[in-house]
Amino acid sequence: MSQPSAQVTAAEISRIAGVTRATVSNWRRRHEDFPPPSGGTDSSPLYDLESVRAWLASRGHASAASPSEELRTTLRLRAQSGGSTSEDLLLLVLAAAGRLPEELTAAAELPDADLAARAERDAASVADAVPSADAVRFEAGDAAVLRALYACVRDEGGQAALGVLAERELEESAASGAYSTPAPLADLIARLIPGSPARVLDPACGSGTLLAAAARRGACKLYGQDTLPVQARRSAVSLMLTAPEAEVTVRAADSLRADAFPELLADAVLCNPPYGVRDWGHDELAYDPRWAYGVPARAESELAWVQHALAHLTPGGYAALLLPPATAGRASGRRVRAELVRSGALRAVIALPAGASVPLHVGLQVWVLQRPEPGGPERKSVLFVDTATDTSAAAGHGGAAVTARTRGGSRSASVDWEGITARALGAWRAFAESPDTFDGEPGVAHAAGVVDLLDDVVDLTPARLVRASRADVDPAELSAEVDATRRDLVKAAKSLARAAGQEGWSAAGAAAREWRTATASDLARGGALTLLRTVPEGARGRAEDEGRSEEQGSARAVLTGSDIARGSGPTGDTTELRSETAPVIAVGDVLVRAVVSGDGSMARVAGEEDAGALLGLHVHLFRPDPARLDPWFLAGFLGAEENIAGASTGSTVLTVSPGRLRVPLLPLEEQRRYGEAFRHVHELRAEARRATLLAEETARLLAGGLTGGQLLPSQDGTS
Repeated sequence: MSQPSAQVTAAEISRIAGVTRATVSNWRRRHEDFPPPSGGTDSSPLYDLESVRAWLASRGHASAASPSEELRTTLRLRAQSGGSTSEDLLLLVLAAAGRLPEELTAAAELPDADLAARAERDAASVADAVPSADAVRFEAGDAAVLRALYACVRDEGGQAALGVLAERELEESAASGAYSTPAPLADLIARLIPGSPARVLDPACGSGTLLAAAARRGACKLYGQDTLPVQARRSAVSLMLTAPEAEVTVRAADSLRADAFPELLADAVLCNPPYGVRDWGHDELAYDPRWAYGVPARAESELAWVQHALAHLTPGGYAALLLPPATAGRASGRRVRAELVRSGALRAVIALPAGASVPLHVGLQVWVLQRPEPGGPERKSVLFVDTATDTSAAAGHGGAAVTARTRGGSRSASVDWEGITARALGAWRAFAESPDTFDGEPGVAHAAGVVDLLDDVVDLTPARLVRASRADVDPAELSAEVDATRRDLVKAAKSLARAAGQEGWSAAGAAAREWRTATASDLARGGALTLLRTVPEGARGRAEDEGRSEEQGSARAVLTGSDIARGSGPTGDTTELRSETAPVIAVGDVLVRAVVSGDGSMARVAGEEDAGALLGLHVHLFRPDPARLDPWFLAGFLGAEENIAGASTGSTVLTVSPGRLRVPLLPLEEQRRYGEAFRHVHELRAEARRATLLAEETARLLAGGLTGGQLLPSQDGTS
């Protein structure tokens, strides 16, 4: 006999049904057959989840929650009454990802006891692949969670289910300081390693983002280690899902104190180590042979990680580590930094803008190192790159590194990864090809001589060394650049004034207008629109085939969430899609970012410049029937702040459930009037963004020229 299902609150019923809480209250009052409370109190009643779902289904209210949100909900509810842990379910994700959709559907339809037995067998079949995995036991009471997991893997893929489970287990383990390296940053770090290394190690692998980036570049043997068992297990499962052909070995232990791979010499080491850790083993590891460049001070755990990485490299192998800026200049690390420079082990230090990764308020650095080869060439210089110096993205002068603002008491950032990656890789590859003849780029990249770096402080901060090279800028060239940028700014200001001068609205009257609404799921079921998304490889979902590319050529661009936020054309790379079934964007499609951020637009209508591009992983595509829905009307309401907030889930990262977004039900002619107004709003925002960027660029060039000596103020003190 199956156990009673979990209990839900009225608020959770509203999320499941995709309606407001007031609607649920009306149902309770007006429908005598609405399920009675099965627990809780008079002021906060609880309802049997399965009874509620049956009642909703009898009235045609299909769940508006995505499969991942359903899994998140059932995990939370199951935790209230005890049962299987997220750790047990990690194995099941790996097993389910290898099944056909039909098999997963059949498993979910089994009786509770049979489903639990089937899940146990599935988990046991992959137990040997996950570090420290114990035998898994499921009971009939776990059936709701098991069904939700199978459905999530079937419809959204193993990675989506894995992310939900990792959220839960990190909460249960009270783990702190566990942050995932952003995918664009992981890709940049992996691309800084020359060639195609086969064996790659990450000694602080976390969720495995860096190793996954290495796998996408051809690495076939992946080694990972992490202090947190939950992260090690998650990394192992994630890598097996994303790189099924690779040999994956992940261990759970402290890499500095208990190195799981003491004999391993890898072709490359990628790492985003923990920062500011004083209890890293300074006393017990004082005589460790890894400290070939000097024993790191107690406050220099980062330099311990640097030497750990070098010790695991084959001679000539490369390492890339993400480090805090203090590592480059702290007095306690001077001696180790000097040895790294003197020996030629340190090849480059690349400064990133604030907002590139946690902690967002700090501009982190990527250190590129190479283990010296016996008899190898002498290293006479070190490359320094400051990717945050040029903030001219849309102005057409190199690409903005980052724009940031404060909203609601928190700092959010929108990072131009395309510009950062181009600047960093361009300088590094030119330097690596010919270090002795590298000219650098004034204000961006500079090769400093080893002798010049070995002073009393050995300060390796890129901004300091790159700025010192600005004297090389030609005064006439800079003056011409300032004039050109200023002319562009004047034109942009006039365009902004024209856009702001248009009036296309009037007051609604004494009270705000109200209207009936429908969810995007309802509109999709009625044929008014089609919902499309990109399914990562390995997610054998039943996604829409309409609009998908039969030929995913590498020449196609990919439209990303950052492109929508910045208002730019498609800038993504097909290698990041991990999918062969990405929808092809058409003119008139409505594109909504899947991750909520306070910067930039959340939605836009695809234009000619977007047509033919592939849909990015973190973008939802709404394809309206033009005879029933106006695209700009749809984009305006889908991207509204309140609508996005009501359809978002998560804590640290908010993700949009597209089916829960609501749209007013208005005649097409009235939709078009609203659509024209929303189109004007979009143009106003674009002109304001362009003028702002040009103003920042003009000011930056002027200030830099005046302080660098290339420009002189006017004789009368006016500009």
